[in-house]
Amino acid sequence: MALHSAIKGKLLAVIGDEDTCVGFLLGGIGEINKNRQPNFMVVDKNTSVGEIEDTFKRFIKRDDVDIILINQNVAELIRHCIDAHTSPIPAILEIPSKDHPYDASKDSILRRAKGSTSRRPPPASSRIRPDGL
Repeated sequence: MALHSAIKGKLLAVIGDEDTCVGFLLGGIGEINKNRQPNFMVVDKNTSVGEIEDTFKRFIKRDDVDIILINQNVAELIRHCIDAHTSPIPAILEIPSKDHPYDASKDSILRRAKGSTSRRPPPASSRIRPDGL
């Protein structure tokens, strides 16, 4: 892991199980800021919901974090915190874990995004009829 450089960069932060965090760390995302705070948190069966909430809140307040990746099953534990975060940055992305597949119906951020981009169908008079008329 590198100590955060003097050049202002933007980071990914990860909250997830050990396999998820190790995968991203091996991919090179690991950083420790000047306050010696890492940009990841490994969640296991002994991790309390309070610890997860505190880490999430710390990540959303950091100016060097632009994206937070969180295992969806972990996100379910702090759904109220995720739903309360309305700022586009840092973006929150829910990802699957080895043991828990991704379920789009549980992703509140995705539901919010779909709601802001959904359009009404055009009026019947402007639709093309099957016979082309």
